[in-house]
Amino acid sequence: MWRVEEHRRVDKQVKAIPKDILKRYEKWKDIVAISGPPGLRLIKGFHDEALSGEWHGYRSSRIGLQWRVIYRIDTENLLFQVASLTAHDYRRP
Repeated sequence: MWRVEEHRRVDKQVKAIPKDILKRYEKWKDIVAISGPPGLRLIKGFHDEALSGEWHGYRSSRIGLQWRVIYRIDTENLLFQVASLTAHDYRRP
C-alpha cells in the first residue's frame, strides 16, 4: 500500500480550496494509497502528466477544471510526496 506525504504548505492550501475540490483531492489520495501510479493512469479524468522546467521530476494530476495536485513519486519507499495544491492559471502575461 502506498503512503501519501503532504508538504506543510498543503495544509494551508487545503483550508483555502472549495469543498468540492477538497472531496476530489481526498478521493485522489484514496486511489493513490490503494493502487499507486497505475491507478492514476487508469482514470483519464486526472490527466496525470510529467512536468518540465522548474518542476522537472514532479507530476501533475487534475482534480478539477482549474485545480491541480503537484507531486513526486518515490517508488523505492512506495511514497507520494504532495508538494502543492494549486489553481492552475491559463492566462499568459
